[in-house]
Amino acid sequence: MKSYLFTLLAGLALTTSLFQCAPKGDGYTYAVISTEYGDMKVRLYNSTPKHRDNFIKLANEGFYDSLLFHRVIENFMIQGGDPDSKNAGPNQMLGQGGPGYTLPAEIGKVHFKGALAAARLGDRQNPQRNSSGSQFYIVDGQPLTEENIQNLEQNFNKTYTPEQRQRYLEKGGSPVLDGEYTVFGEVVEGIDVIDKIAAVPTGQANRPARDVRMTVKVIDK
Repeated sequence: MKSYLFTLLAGLALTTSLFQCAPKGDGYTYAVISTEYGDMKVRLYNSTPKHRDNFIKLANEGFYDSLLFHRVIENFMIQGGDPDSKNAGPNQMLGQGGPGYTLPAEIGKVHFKGALAAARLGDRQNPQRNSSGSQFYIVDGQPLTEENIQNLEQNFNKTYTPEQRQRYLEKGGSPVLDGEYTVFGEVVEGIDVIDKIAAVPTGQANRPARDVRMTVKVIDK
C-alpha cells in the first residue's frame, strides 16, 4: 500500500492550475499554522514557486483546516496535511491521502530546525522525488556537532557553506534529509510550538494519542 510517509535512511519511515499570490512587504508570503499548542508563522520561499503557490492555494481554500498532525517524532519532525485525517477514527492509519496530484521536486534548501518541507513517496516508487500535493513536515531536530557534519560530508556526499554549518551547530535540524525532499519554507515565529507538538505521547505509527489539529491562514507579513 502506498503511503506518503518519508524515510530517514534505511528504516525511519518518513497539476492543477495554481492560485498565484503576489508577495508583499519584504518580498515573501507568510502563513500561520495554528494549533492548541500555539501558532507557527512560516515564511514561504520564492525559490520553490510551485510548492509555495500550491500551499497558498490549499490554505486559501481551507483545505488544511481541522486536519491533524498525524505523525510526530521527537527531535526529528512533525507531519500533517493528509485530508483523510479530518474525520479519522482513533485507530485509523493515516499518511496516504492527498489532493489527487503531486508536485515536481524543487530540491535545494536544507533542513534546519523549523524547515517546512513536502512529504513524498520513497525513491523506489517515486524516483523523480515528486512531492505530495498536500502533506508536509516541519523539522524538529537537535544541534549537531562538527563530527556529525564531517560525517555527512564525507560519507553522504553533502556539502555545506560556513553559514549553514554554523546554523546546524547552533540551532540543529535533520541534515540527513538534505537533497532528498523539497524544503519550501521555514518557521520564523513560534519555533517552540514544534517542540511541544513533537513531545506529545504517541501510539501506533507515531500518531499522537490525542488529536493535534491545525488551521492554516495566509497573511501579508
